[in-house]
Amino acid sequence: MFNIKEELKKLPEKPGVYIMRDKDDNILYVGKAVVLKNRVRQYFMKTNKTNRILKMVSLIDHFEYIVTDSEAEALILECNLIKQNRPKFNVLLKDDKTYPYIKIDVKSDYPGIITTRKILNDGAKYFGPYANPGSAKEMVNFIREKFKIRQCRNFKFNDRACLNYHIKRCPAPCMGYITKEEYKKQIDEIIMLLEGKTDKIIKRMEQEIKVLADKQEYEKAAELRDRKIAIERISQKQKVSNISENDIDVIGLYKNELSVCVEIFFVRNSKMVGREHYFFNELKDLENKEILSGFIKQYYMNTDSIPHKIMLREKIDDEEVVEEWLGKKVGRKVELKTPQKGEKLKFVEMAENNAKITLKNKQKDKTEILSELKEKLNLDKYPERIECFDISNISGTNMVAGMCVMENGVIKKNLSRRFKIKTVYSQDDVRCTEEVITRRLKHSIDEPSKAFGRLPDVIFADGGITQIRAIKRAVKKYNLDIPVFGMVKNDKHRTRALIKENREEIEVSENLLNLITMFQDEVHKVAIEYHKKLRDKEMTKSKLDDIEGIGEKKRQELLKHFGSVKKIQEAEIEEIAKVKGINEKLAEKIKNTLNN
Repeated sequence: MFNIKEELKKLPEKPGVYIMRDKDDNILYVGKAVVLKNRVRQYFMKTNKTNRILKMVSLIDHFEYIVTDSEAEALILECNLIKQNRPKFNVLLKDDKTYPYIKIDVKSDYPGIITTRKILNDGAKYFGPYANPGSAKEMVNFIREKFKIRQCRNFKFNDRACLNYHIKRCPAPCMGYITKEEYKKQIDEIIMLLEGKTDKIIKRMEQEIKVLADKQEYEKAAELRDRKIAIERISQKQKVSNISENDIDVIGLYKNELSVCVEIFFVRNSKMVGREHYFFNELKDLENKEILSGFIKQYYMNTDSIPHKIMLREKIDDEEVVEEWLGKKVGRKVELKTPQKGEKLKFVEMAENNAKITLKNKQKDKTEILSELKEKLNLDKYPERIECFDISNISGTNMVAGMCVMENGVIKKNLSRRFKIKTVYSQDDVRCTEEVITRRLKHSIDEPSKAFGRLPDVIFADGGITQIRAIKRAVKKYNLDIPVFGMVKNDKHRTRALIKENREEIEVSENLLNLITMFQDEVHKVAIEYHKKLRDKEMTKSKLDDIEGIGEKKRQELLKHFGSVKKIQEAEIEEIAKVKGINEKLAEKIKNTLNN
């Protein structure tokens, strides 16, 4: 039995990381401390705490800690544990590592340029991340159009040039029509472009244009001039006025009663080359400096694009140790700055203002969606929680259902649920639907604080009239008043409309129809994937587990060795007998059983 009071007395006066856990041993929070004894005890003292911390403390059943040699080591360990476990009460970047990068394989003789979402330790140069995937693609397309570089995925020498050469999109290095030095010169210019060093590129181009004109090579000069003009246009888009710093990230934060938005600007060579924003719910009662500290540690742990300076509104508590960690990560000095006046403060204010606008626009979109739903569905209140359901089976086998949830106009994938059909033994989607809704409603009625949460305000059925009526029968069993609508598709299997029980179609805006389509596609995906998982599991089980002499361990060894039941079927008896724990007699039995 873990006694918190006694364990607090045992805490060492050393730096380290502490891990708060609930009664089910789930990690609630990971934090670092200069002195573990002092920091952990603060959570259990009668001092003013935010609602978020009060809630967390009420759930703590036990804690553990790891002692480190320094606060810097504790910071790295804290970041790793947060990234690995994603504790509920930490500041989390929910979409880290989902943004694309532009990759140039500079080690190749003739490098290509691609977009990728994985950073490998392969010696290539990576630029990004790009918050908008379209921006990365647009930049790559721009480079391929304005610079003559190869566009094939895998480079190899050929006996003839491809179409890109004939339309003047590629210099055909595969045919030896361009030297490595000439090709590398273009790659160097592309790297400068991606680093924001457009002034250097333009200056070099102007010199080259003059040389070509003097040689009367007017066609080449005109081609280079067009590229220079295009780069100048991109440069103008990137410029930020009155910024003297040439390598900084600027972080702005805005929060309201519902959410928090963090906006980050990237400035390289006095030009703004990109921006990103992140949203955090349930952090509104945290201090700004605590949110910023958590954001900085998580964000820069997942990128190698670390500037010389990071500017933000206020000083974070662990500023020095964060600077030390970032400095070691990139092998040079990195500073966190909190400007008090002048151009730098104005730039932080600009980031904050953008965060404010971004957050308000996002919430405005949600409000408009909820308002339209309320109006079009003729509801008494805003539909804060909508659930939709889909049945999946093949010829009445492995019958399952998927459930998806939309909260405040946002599809919440983490709230999706899956059901095995228990009372229907034939292909009858209507009866399956009624069973699933009955079970789902019972969960919330019996245990409203458990996994299914509160009852939905509205239910959408993946289907038409018969599905709507099946759901209404389930709702009526509990004397509930939950509106039900159907999501119907056209002949091309695309979402067409919402419908009422009387077959009346409900006209909605294009934005709302797109959201409903995503909702319907998501619940279909959940149901199909669960059905496939059960089907695959059953196929494996039925063919191996029923063989006398094959237990769980031997089944795993067989699948580990061959990879699938089909490959075991195709293997010779001698090869099967080579698997650990399988003798020739058992191998013969396996072969005969699987092929009969």
